Amino acid sequence: MIPTTIDATRLLDGLAALGRIGLDADGRRTRLAATDADREGRDHLVARLAAAGLEVAIDRIGNIFGVWASEENAAAAPLLLGSHIDTVVNAGHLDGCYGVLGALEVIETLKAAGTRPARPIAVAAFTGEEGARFAPDMLGSLVFAGGLPLDEALATVATDGARLGDELARIGHAGTLDPGHLRPAAYVELHIEQGPVLEREGFRIGAVETLQGISWQKVTITGQANHAGTTPMSMRRDAGLAAARTAVFLAERANRSNTPTVATVGRMSFAPDVINVVPARATFTVDLRDPDEGRLREEEAALSAHLAGLEAEGFAVTVERLARFEPVVFDAAIVAEIERVARARGLPVRRITSGAGHDAQMVARLCPAAMIFVPSIGGVSHNPREATADADLVAGAEVLLDLVVRLTGIR
Repeated sequence: MIPTTIDATRLLDGLAALGRIGLDADGRRTRLAATDADREGRDHLVARLAAAGLEVAIDRIGNIFGVWASEENAAAAPLLLGSHIDTVVNAGHLDGCYGVLGALEVIETLKAAGTRPARPIAVAAFTGEEGARFAPDMLGSLVFAGGLPLDEALATVATDGARLGDELARIGHAGTLDPGHLRPAAYVELHIEQGPVLEREGFRIGAVETLQGISWQKVTITGQANHAGTTPMSMRRDAGLAAARTAVFLAERANRSNTPTVATVGRMSFAPDVINVVPARATFTVDLRDPDEGRLREEEAALSAHLAGLEAEGFAVTVERLARFEPVVFDAAIVAEIERVARARGLPVRRITSGAGHDAQMVARLCPAAMIFVPSIGGVSHNPREATADADLVAGAEVLLDLVVRLTGIR
């Protein structure tokens, strides 16, 4: 018999248990990729996958897979579900983890009901999705999809100076399988929205049809250090002020636009970083996003022109590209199926664009892919206040259950 409900208690308790891993004495949750806290979270997940009777595999970039296959369907390409379990600093407990544990819950529910899918079903937890320790973000899924050579990824140096390959080996999660050993027939990622749209408009489910393009750059502006009290304003080459002007330029440009373009300066540092010295150097990051590739290129060009203007004023400017991903259009058939199964359950659903990057945008290079969103309370994420109503977490997992039934030919 095809199940219509999941075990809500198992899902919610599982999220709470994983969420306790990485908490410090002050209750702040941090599981950066390939740290000791990440190892604890990974070991916890592997134990759960094994307890569910799944075949556990880890590839050389540290991606974890739990595969449910049978003799009858073993030759077929699997339906892949999942997300990630690494976090940002001082994180919530749902981002990424909901997609992994929601997928596991769906598989456990189908197994317990004695169903016989026409193809294997697998759950994935990809390495380093957040990019908070090792850049770029979505690192594990990018390597899995063939977008970054494995050796280059393993040589990536963290913000703390560690090398990814060394850290994966240290925590016992440097697998032996080549990335891409598993070739999915399709990929679906369940996720909290991380934004305010669904809650504000009264929708329980988001059928994600597009995902914004992302441009990450690191900019260094060099001016001249000087005494903060004796140097007239008109005679300064203040790198800190030039950086601040750039941040304001980007924000004002985005605010004037009638498009979904967003711009963020998320990190900034000065040298010599002394209260009474005009900064000689400013280094900062720029995060530009837009669901339209043409507009994203326009914003990159506008930033470049602005920085050229600073050079004309006597500043030296260098720019390093940290990451660049084009917008993604998800598989139309899967998106439509998400709408159908949500409506069949009486759940208000709307199509939506993801403002955040996700592993799905990488796996979409390999196979048809899509995402299911559930509302985020207050639109808050990457924050300990990140929350979604229990009923919405359960509803999203049950929409995924229905979708998996349809995509795997269960009758």
